[in-house]
Amino acid sequence: MTHQHSPRFLKIVDDTRKRIHEVTIDDVKAKVDRGEKFLLIDVREESEYATDHLPGAIHLGKGIIERDVEQRVPDPETPIVLYCGGGFRSALAADNLQKMGYTRVLSMDGGIRGWREKGFALTNAVSRFAL
Repeated sequence: MTHQHSPRFLKIVDDTRKRIHEVTIDDVKAKVDRGEKFLLIDVREESEYATDHLPGAIHLGKGIIERDVEQRVPDPETPIVLYCGGGFRSALAADNLQKMGYTRVLSMDGGIRGWREKGFALTNAVSRFAL
């Protein structure tokens, strides 16, 4: 499914990308495979997260991450990788977390759609708790 984003939205994302650090899907997969310690945060809507998400990811949606991140991630030095559907919302969230003092924030360019296209593992709330 291709998403058509408005020109104004794309303009703010392009501006944001000048200030943040992005990583590829393969970079994130390599971090996972090496067992690197980092917090993986899905910034999509709760219903999207419930459908499927990257293994080990927690949910802090773009609409609430700035409000709730300090409770969930009190140490601003925590390594964080954010992702969304395609890398746009995660870029915006990364910019805001940096403004809040988080120093080790990365945004996964390509998002879960790219992860899915590569055939990498996904999970969901049902499979996570299946017996």
